[in-house]
Amino acid sequence: MTQLTGAKRKYLRGLAHNLNPSAFVGTKGVTTALIQEMDNALNASELIKIKFIDHKEKEVKSALIEEITARLKCHVAGTIGHVAVLYRCHPDPEKRKITLA
Repeated sequence: MTQLTGAKRKYLRGLAHNLNPSAFVGTKGVTTALIQEMDNALNASELIKIKFIDHKEKEVKSALIEEITARLKCHVAGTIGHVAVLYRCHPDPEKRKITLA
């Protein structure tokens, strides 16, 4: 999994601007059902937003984001407040919706 450059992250954040959160991380934290929901959303659209409801501390959010990205094998395009933007390229080249140069 290659790292995203700053320009690519900026481009992805721009694409995600109008998206609504696909998943909400609440008091239960990162559950198997939540991971499955985010995995399905990434397979469908490659770019999703997740919102943290109960985890307001920056260190806790960072740890949860690290766990999510490790389990989903995705990239963080950015975090703004309590929202994180995640990106994962679709494995099938014909089903890719986002092209990064």
